[in-house]
Amino acid sequence: MGVGAGESTLTRASDGSYVALVLLIDDNLTQLRIGEAVLREAGFSVSRASTAEHALALLRSFASGPDVSVTDHVLPGASGSVFVCQLRALSPRVPVLVISGMAEAAGEYDGLHVIFLRKPCPPENLIHEVQVALG
Repeated sequence: MGVGAGESTLTRASDGSYVALVLLIDDNLTQLRIGEAVLREAGFSVSRASTAEHALALLRSFASGPDVSVTDHVLPGASGSVFVCQLRALSPRVPVLVISGMAEAAGEYDGLHVIFLRKPCPPENLIHEVQVALG
């Protein structure tokens, strides 16, 4: 399900190439599983969390941060921009994608340099935006 404490997040494919690690956060377990499957099928390594607290604990346990974080807007514990600020305190350079069904939530992220995506977010859009975030 995730990378354990102290483990490296660097993953290598069978051909020796680098595989980007996506930290995926969603309290809806069905959405979490679907997102994980989509991202893995696209060739990414995925570590997942269902709460802000769990995501922050994972961030603290990584030897290096994830390459990109994809989070739902509403989470148990800290949500929205509060969670993104907490995430940035631990991993300031990690690109963040926020997914929400609430268009009005986009304004909450002004100045936080996130990519805001609206639900529903088709798999090909998610993959594309993660690739864009990775540069």
